[in-house]
Amino acid sequence: MKKITIIIICIITTMGFSCKKNFLDEEPLDFLSTSNAYVSTKDFDAAVNNLYSRVRSEFYSSGEQRPFDYVFGTDLVYDGQPAATRHTNMIAAYSPLSTEIPLIHWVSLYKIVAESNTIIDRIPASSMPDADKVLMEARARFFRGFAYRTLAYLYGGVPLNLSEVLSPKTDYTRASKTAVLEQVVSDLKFAAANLPAINLVQDGQINNLAAQHLLSEVYLALGQFQNAVDASSVVISNPNVALMRTRFGVKQSDATKNVYWDLFQQGNQNRKNGTNREGLWVIQFETDVPGGGTVSTGIGGSYQMERHFAPQFINFRLPGSTVQPFLYPISDYTGGRGIGWAIPTKYFSDVIWTSDFNNDLRNAPFNFVREFKVTNPSHPRFGQTISTINPPAGITVPRRDFYAFQSKVTTPGDHPDGMFENKAALLLKASAGATYADQYMFRLAETYLLRAEAYLGLNQLANAATDINAVRSRSNAANVLPANVNIDYILDERMRELGSEEKRRVTLMRLGLVFDRVKRFNPYYTDILTTYNLWPIPASEIERNNGAKLEQNLGY
Repeated sequence: MKKITIIIICIITTMGFSCKKNFLDEEPLDFLSTSNAYVSTKDFDAAVNNLYSRVRSEFYSSGEQRPFDYVFGTDLVYDGQPAATRHTNMIAAYSPLSTEIPLIHWVSLYKIVAESNTIIDRIPASSMPDADKVLMEARARFFRGFAYRTLAYLYGGVPLNLSEVLSPKTDYTRASKTAVLEQVVSDLKFAAANLPAINLVQDGQINNLAAQHLLSEVYLALGQFQNAVDASSVVISNPNVALMRTRFGVKQSDATKNVYWDLFQQGNQNRKNGTNREGLWVIQFETDVPGGGTVSTGIGGSYQMERHFAPQFINFRLPGSTVQPFLYPISDYTGGRGIGWAIPTKYFSDVIWTSDFNNDLRNAPFNFVREFKVTNPSHPRFGQTISTINPPAGITVPRRDFYAFQSKVTTPGDHPDGMFENKAALLLKASAGATYADQYMFRLAETYLLRAEAYLGLNQLANAATDINAVRSRSNAANVLPANVNIDYILDERMRELGSEEKRRVTLMRLGLVFDRVKRFNPYYTDILTTYNLWPIPASEIERNNGAKLEQNLGY
């Protein structure tokens, strides 16, 4: 009893001391906390840099599956190895109960929103100069607008929160899709007015024209076609940007290639070489650099485009021989170490090229690869060319181990040294599969097509055709007549110009045309429904929001 009394006295004494002296209260002098992490310009730069990292992760580098949700289940490609994680069995893939596709993107995009809100709310109390305060707000509002734009396209109306959340909140309600997009417009207008000019920023940094480009797209989503024309015209008329029409960059001396090929060669995406004026916002990857994303020893942190889009040639055999005809994995136009997950639809690989198959530079045999030379000396057909257009008897096309693909998904001959098993033979290690090049998030060719879409909305078909033809003429494709311009033609032209680089789901969901385009042009996805023009609100988000009703999308 005496022992217990002593313990109680000690506890009371300690509590009394703590109340008076607050000796447990820490003053963060040598570590970051919520009270000292947002003070100087350097602090806010670090916070903004994390937003760049989150965007790169969401759209490119979070792993081997989720970045490709932006192409699977669309009119562009289908699943070479059927699995719900690649949108086969859409009921399972898009289930509100799923912990994968709908939930992961919801959480990822809202993290961008949350961190942007924190930056914005912490600016007034910071010690930054006024000019830096405006710049940081412009950057944060760009990223917030970018995230909310994507949320609105994927899910429709979503909870709209514009402040840092400092305590648990469980009473969110959905704003209308229009209200969300109007807020995006407000954010992007501020960003466009206050971000630096494109010629004054470092490679990969957001800038005034990237904001105007995105603003034009969001105006289209709102049906504000004249505003979309105006925003895109600011970009197109800027003297610091232009479509690349002549050979440029690190391999321009290769006379066997063309200017479209130049756009996707390693080292050619940015403005630093002084010649690429087409990229508006380029996502950066640096190999074996801390924070750079890619490494020379594996595919972790990389954009695994090569892995998805290139065929799995290791399993391919020609009739009459059990010998592997193509050496694999090789850093050449067989696609590196592809595994044949994202197989182009016949509409993408064949139909859209019909009118200009032989003259469109984008369809040149080194840009859209359809012929492959047998490279294994042990094969009886060594040195012969095998074509996806006229395949040998007994070979069906497309199939996981043999199909046409765009060479820009890989970097022939340009994999890092550490990725080669035998560089002289271009033989790659089994750990290959990454695409070792910076990636266009926005480029000027798309801006022209956005403005064409806006002119279509205004029923100004001649102007729409002019913009489309600005893009087509660069690739030596025949002009489209104004009478032939419609939304299908523009979507086909986006497929020709952007193809594998486009986040196709963003475009089709913006237009509400996922069901329509998949139904007509991707027969693989037989279970497509109009419901899937939007993804569901994740069930776990609805359940934890017990202070108000978070409405589910129709059909789920």
